[in-house]
Amino acid sequence: MQSIRNIAIIAHVDHGKTTLVDKIIHESNLIDERKEKKDLILDSNDLEKERGITILSKNVSVNYKGVKINIIDTPGHADFGGEVERVLKMADGVLLLVDAFEGPMPQTRFVLGKALELGLKPIVVVNKVDKDNCKPEEVNDDVFDLMYNLDATEEQLDYKTVYGSSKQGWMSDDWKKPTDNVRYLLDTIIEEIPAPKVKEGGLQMQITSLDYSNFVGRIAIGRVYRGKIVEGQDFTLFQNNGVTKKVRIKELFIFEGLGREKVKEVSSGDICAVVGINDFEIGDTICDLENPVPLRRIAVDEPTMSMIFTINTSPFFGKEGKYVTSRHLRDRLYNETRKNLALKIEETEREDTFRVFGRGVMHLSVLIETMRREGFEFQVGKPQVLFKEENGKKYEPYEVLVVDVPDEYSGKVIEIVTQRKGDMKVMNPKGDLQHLEFEIPSRGIIGLRNKILTLTGGTAVMNHSFLKFDEFKEGIPDRNKGSLVSINEGQVLAFALDRLQDRGKFFVEPKDKVYIGMVVGEYTRDTDLGVNVTRAKKLTNMRASGTDDNAKLAPKIVFSLEESLEYIKEDEYLEVTPESLRMRKISFRP
Repeated sequence: MQSIRNIAIIAHVDHGKTTLVDKIIHESNLIDERKEKKDLILDSNDLEKERGITILSKNVSVNYKGVKINIIDTPGHADFGGEVERVLKMADGVLLLVDAFEGPMPQTRFVLGKALELGLKPIVVVNKVDKDNCKPEEVNDDVFDLMYNLDATEEQLDYKTVYGSSKQGWMSDDWKKPTDNVRYLLDTIIEEIPAPKVKEGGLQMQITSLDYSNFVGRIAIGRVYRGKIVEGQDFTLFQNNGVTKKVRIKELFIFEGLGREKVKEVSSGDICAVVGINDFEIGDTICDLENPVPLRRIAVDEPTMSMIFTINTSPFFGKEGKYVTSRHLRDRLYNETRKNLALKIEETEREDTFRVFGRGVMHLSVLIETMRREGFEFQVGKPQVLFKEENGKKYEPYEVLVVDVPDEYSGKVIEIVTQRKGDMKVMNPKGDLQHLEFEIPSRGIIGLRNKILTLTGGTAVMNHSFLKFDEFKEGIPDRNKGSLVSINEGQVLAFALDRLQDRGKFFVEPKDKVYIGMVVGEYTRDTDLGVNVTRAKKLTNMRASGTDDNAKLAPKIVFSLEESLEYIKEDEYLEVTPESLRMRKISFRP
């Protein structure tokens, strides 16, 4: 049997994970060195389409010195908690990739905490040591402190550190001694990460991920923990609540390089894809037919937020989207729950409206953005935080909020976060920046990003991740500005906007189309105001004295999807189409 290492990569966005995996693949001679290297392999979607299995971002396998190394990608954000846990269940060790300047980030903390909890052995890779002002040794100390705070064991704290630059393609034990390849890292993985324990006995394979192909239907992906799985044989599928059923394995694949290879059998320790079982859920175990012993189901983190999804009822209904009916919306949402573990859907009294529960604004916005790109047109309501009642007390979700901000603005940021019931836990200078960490109720974060960016002139970098449920806090201020609402349908005219500039800031510009009830701007006061942004200038045959002034308009405010979700009020919907995002009043009479 071939020697195997299963390793998961943990990294914050933009810390160089994709580039590093790219270099590892080049090193193991999977790819012709003469081919131009400008494309990052891991990010290449065309490959996934060609193979009919979108596993690429999750599993890559390389052979090095006769050892097969399975590299498992992990989601970088805490909102995908359900996904993180099941991905880590396939690994025996983790590669923690950190930027030599920025150090460990809050999202990294979450995934690392899960990995340490599962008893995985870490290797720390301090990347981007070629950057100016980097401080690799300090970053390594920060990682040690972080692991200690996350209750790492003695063995886990005795980790190896590798320094290097993925971009320049080298790794070494000393950042001052560059090499010309990444072999030191591969050698460290083989030495430090334990090989999977080969367990004899009846088959145990837990389904930890899934995929779909138009040709073969649903594909179960997971790790074989015990025994071996054989093509063409019958096994028992152990489902939720102890339900069992007999299944037959039609085809088996293992991961080879960037693709997959059809095999007859897979032994314990390796990761494989199984075709032939269509009715399964994440967490189910494929067991021996004679003596089925299931593995413990993966506990999925509970949702912390909910949002209303409904069909688009605006006057622009059906103009930009391909899928617009409640049947389309229902089918798409229920399909998503098959592979998106942390997502739950509840029917409401109205047939065309669904309440969707998720792990935070980020988690839900990824779903919305995906549906939008697929051609769906629908409306969503303001995200609502979920509360718990225990022993007569009310509990709400809290998050860790991290803000890196220039020194001169740090006072303003602390003031606004404190107003929203955030407690400051850490304040460290980081070059010209202040690094601030707070514990804050999730309700306090909704709408906070816009405020902080406005206060700091767009210079603040803000991240947050779920921490725990704690006691409910009173008195968190909500958005204190009203909306400017269109009272006409038509095309926005510069003349009308010019006349209304003192009323507030606008989200539309000349030539945009608007309808009655659409939110076109933010009012300077806390109430809503109906405005006519389609009003034309009355033409007369009299020349005005002096020259006719051209309207000088402030540029319109453009919101991203997440910013729009955080901005809307309880009585507003966000209309989402493949081409536009429009805020509107749920019911409005001019």
